Amino acid sequence: MKVTIVGGAGAMGGVWAGRLHKGGHEVAILDVSPEALAAIARDGLIVEEKDGGETSSRLPATDDATAIGPSEAIIFFTKAHHTASAAERARPLVDDRTTVVSLQNGWGNSDTLAGIFPAAQIVMGVTYHSAKVVAPGRIAHTNPVGSTYVGPYVDGAAMERAHAIAELLVSGGFETTATPDVKTEVWKKLILNCATLPTASLTRLTSGAIGATEELLQVCDALATEATAVARALGLEIEADERTSFIRGLLARGGAGKASMLQDVEAQRKTEIEVVNGAIVREGDRLGIPTPLNRAMMGLIHGLERSWQS
Repeated sequence: MKVTIVGGAGAMGGVWAGRLHKGGHEVAILDVSPEALAAIARDGLIVEEKDGGETSSRLPATDDATAIGPSEAIIFFTKAHHTASAAERARPLVDDRTTVVSLQNGWGNSDTLAGIFPAAQIVMGVTYHSAKVVAPGRIAHTNPVGSTYVGPYVDGAAMERAHAIAELLVSGGFETTATPDVKTEVWKKLILNCATLPTASLTRLTSGAIGATEELLQVCDALATEATAVARALGLEIEADERTSFIRGLLARGGAGKASMLQDVEAQRKTEIEVVNGAIVREGDRLGIPTPLNRAMMGLIHGLERSWQS
């Protein structure tokens, strides 16, 4: 399959690009980082695996979508606040054959894509893998295990495109399930993120350190429970006890891992708070569900961002 990874020079995009290239697919990267594009052209895309091994992939990497041309699949891994501009840049990649995929963090990216591409061609999903950028063109695959879920953006739509994307990801070594209930899976990850990402960012603690601190675990429990109430009001079958237990277990095994939002804060980059806790607040307001804790986290992270912007 001809595949383009939008944001493929970043952490998660780099992992996917390298894995799918290794799986025998025709993979290209669309990105706007001149340093990363130059490094990939010079040395290849390098992915460091957790077991100590590394792979180097020689593949085209460019900021010009016309140089790549229409692809059978394009997978978005940009930050949420770059989704709209990245989608505009990616227009030359899309024709009526193309499946447009979002595996991004948060809630709302697929809505943005549906404002630019045909909704029936969009597959949305979520993954529990994690990665970080070590240097331009060099990625560390920090969590190489965990499930990935994909499904149609349009409720009740046919599953053919989702099944094709699941097969593509499996060929790259990703455990992937195609499901018509993908929005439930996206919200499960969203609940995890709304509990852990701002908590890590404000305390500057690793996942394992949060998991070893009961008072912080109680903060995570409360955030997750509040977010689950919003999910249930949306009609999603998610249980608060299951989510809080899952989050505690994940943090207990977290070790020295750093949350993606904490990595943004340490680099003084804009965070994705608007599509994480902000999404809980927006949906809660729309449905009449109080979300004071998530609103507080959103306000605190916005304040933290302003502290370096000024």
